[in-house]
Amino acid sequence: MLQPFHLAIPVDDLVAARQFYGELMGCDEGRSSEQWIDWNFFGHQLVTHVSPKADEIHNPVDGQSVPVPHFGVVLGWDDWHSLAARLEQAGCEFVIQPGIRFAGLPGEQATFFLYDPARNALEFKAFRDMDQLFAT
Repeated sequence: MLQPFHLAIPVDDLVAARQFYGELMGCDEGRSSEQWIDWNFFGHQLVTHVSPKADEIHNPVDGQSVPVPHFGVVLGWDDWHSLAARLEQAGCEFVIQPGIRFAGLPGEQATFFLYDPARNALEFKAFRDMDQLFAT
């Protein structure tokens, strides 16, 4: 069994975090206070803490400007397509539009990036062949 990770990220507005992670992303809310909220982020524990955030930077990857730091989750192929379609239908603004990266190469993947309301960068990806997750 894959062990769930725990990640705490800064946000500046818990109401906006509830709308984004709870309503839009469909994550179940766990414990909370006036300063933080626990989320079931696709089986992992994500905590949004009210806190200032440092400036962001970007790195070039496969012709795209990828925000760093970022986090996300690897979904099943069909689940990735369903989430991408739901977010497009909701009018989400993507940092990097849904598409295929490294086409025809080891590690070929479907991916997209977006920001949460506090400008934390998230990446969602899927591999048609999960054996390529750690391809070299």
